[in-house]
Amino acid sequence: MSVDQIVLAGGGHSHALLLRRWAMQPSLRPSCEITLVTRKSTTLYSGMIPGLISGIYSKDQLEIDLRRLTLLSRVGLIVAEIIGIDLKNKKLLLENRPSISFQVLSLDVGSETYFPEQVVLHRKEVEVVPIKPLEFSLAWIKAQDSKSLLNSSAPFTIVGGGFSGVEVSLALRNRWPSRKLFLHAKSSRLSALFRRVLSAASVEIFASDSPIKSPALLCTGAKGPAWLIRSGLPVDGSGRILTTNTLQVVGNPFFFAVGDCAVIESSPRPPSGVWAVRVAEPLANNLERLVRNIPLKQWQPQSTALQLVGFQDKLNKTSLGFASWSVFLIGPHPFLWKLKQKIDLRFMARFNDLVEMANSSSRKDEVMACRGCGAKLPGSLLKLSLNEAGLSGIEQEPKDAVEITSIGQGERFLQSVDGFPALVSDPWLNGRLCALHASSDIWACGAEVLSAQAVITLPLVEAKLQKELLTQTLSGIQSALKPQGAKLIGGHTLEARELSSVPNGLGVQVSLSVNGKLSNGEREWGKGPLHSGDVLLISRSIGTGVLFAAAMKGNACRNDIDKALEQISISQYETFKTLKALQERSNELSPIHACTDVTGFGLLGHLGEMIQVTNQINKGLKNTSSLVRVQIDIEKVPSMEGSILMFEKGFYSTLAPANKASLSLLEANGNNEPLIQLNLGEIDYGSVSYKALIELLVDPQTCGPLLISCTKRFAKDVLCNDGWCPIGRVI
Repeated sequence: MSVDQIVLAGGGHSHALLLRRWAMQPSLRPSCEITLVTRKSTTLYSGMIPGLISGIYSKDQLEIDLRRLTLLSRVGLIVAEIIGIDLKNKKLLLENRPSISFQVLSLDVGSETYFPEQVVLHRKEVEVVPIKPLEFSLAWIKAQDSKSLLNSSAPFTIVGGGFSGVEVSLALRNRWPSRKLFLHAKSSRLSALFRRVLSAASVEIFASDSPIKSPALLCTGAKGPAWLIRSGLPVDGSGRILTTNTLQVVGNPFFFAVGDCAVIESSPRPPSGVWAVRVAEPLANNLERLVRNIPLKQWQPQSTALQLVGFQDKLNKTSLGFASWSVFLIGPHPFLWKLKQKIDLRFMARFNDLVEMANSSSRKDEVMACRGCGAKLPGSLLKLSLNEAGLSGIEQEPKDAVEITSIGQGERFLQSVDGFPALVSDPWLNGRLCALHASSDIWACGAEVLSAQAVITLPLVEAKLQKELLTQTLSGIQSALKPQGAKLIGGHTLEARELSSVPNGLGVQVSLSVNGKLSNGEREWGKGPLHSGDVLLISRSIGTGVLFAAAMKGNACRNDIDKALEQISISQYETFKTLKALQERSNELSPIHACTDVTGFGLLGHLGEMIQVTNQINKGLKNTSSLVRVQIDIEKVPSMEGSILMFEKGFYSTLAPANKASLSLLEANGNNEPLIQLNLGEIDYGSVSYKALIELLVDPQTCGPLLISCTKRFAKDVLCNDGWCPIGRVI
């Protein structure tokens, strides 16, 4: 059986190392479609968690960037919560989005914290939080900091007498030097040595069956995720998947499982980061062999792993460590702490090498064709083509959507078309983004979206992969249309004539023809005319072009990309509806004078269209004294996190140079003042900050904000809603 699709479920240590291997040695990567599905775009290195709790490390120091790993290893990335497996149909079930099909599945989804019976009994009386998932427990510990400052005598409880419970207790003591700390543990689990160290750290020890009377953190051992236990796969008593020595799930040769969620049936071991790290290479070998139809190799883990526990003592300014090997416990000693630090930092250095590799493999000035709306043709080229084709009227009267018909009841119907090559490798998310992007053309006219038709071009791959890509894309489009009450009523599919880039999700291209309606008596907003004294408002931040251009080269900050995707995947339909409702309640007649959406031509380009439309209307009325100009407060233009830094580092979208033609709007023309004047505020002309903000003005946007020109009175009402920002005025 040939293998053409592998899904990696979970971003655990084993999968992270697997991706690193394929990034560093591309020839080893299986020649098939591979997708990573993970809850977050980063994963935390568990060995350094106590150091993070203690305050020794920052979160950045132990985050493994899965987004960069997938980019460099040419693996698709889907950021979603896994909630189950459909064994019969070979589908991975995801929260709030369609399931993902797979042919081969590798599971590295970690574990959950086990809840002992006595904890369940007291859970209603006190707040009890499991150590896993780590993102939640770390945020909760941080929230406890304020309580420790306000009342250092307020007790805090750690439940669990294993290595984890001891290490976390000592880490919290370093974090909260004077707060009362209790450790609930079985006396048989705690060695005399640990008892002495905990006592010296003023951590009181209670029997594990004692009532819990203060906020408690559970470090009580691991079990398989609940959805995994329900999956129907074979599991042991703690819910961990049983595998053979080839890492294949027992009775399921196309399922693999590693890390804390799995255990080799013939070689049972407790969950440990040591084995999760060491199993990565055998897993990679066997996945590579499976695709190449080569017999798989068996792997025999070592019977015992060295475990290191380290902690710092702020009060005594000491750093000590323990080592456990089988039944032997050694320490405490400063050397063991240094050894643990060296091992942990060396592990993370393996991933930091990839940052250097990404930086060295692509220069800032290297041309890499941008995706999303960064793939739009330059405005100058479009203008020339329209003129030569005898369609100059389209260029002279730019519109977000055009009226196609009206009926007797006064209803008017509008149509627009938009689309772009895939911005991300997740076809569902890309379908959603494209539908939201296209819908904004209708919203910008003040109309409701009624329906859409799609033209989807799929890469030249196996039919079943095309089916999966098409299903995901259509579902993503639907996720954006349905909440508006709009329907996808038809369309057309095409197959590319050239082989796709890997991952195949980047080979999908979507275009949408979107239809909208204005009810009887409703005025189309349009791009103009602007009125003197109007306030210019923008609905959200800009900066997608430069962020995704930098991300393509592996240079953008992972958190900045996550936040950018989070913003642009949020529908602005509710923003549009609120705007319409405010207009209906207003005592003013048509307080919104103009509206557009900021997309491929950037803020300056689309604002220039509004000025162009306005001045053409005024010229038509022979009212040349009313030619409008706009003043922009450059400091107030909201930018996405990290975008200004990327500009300062020299990154830009491939469409940005063409968009700079609109910078002519900032220049005086003969005796006339510039059509757009910049109010610099505290920004020095010609400074690095000034140049970065100029780049922001011409940065192409995907799913960009709405931009309105409205009366001052109406602007006050709009600004009472989150997101909107005043950026200038019509003068």
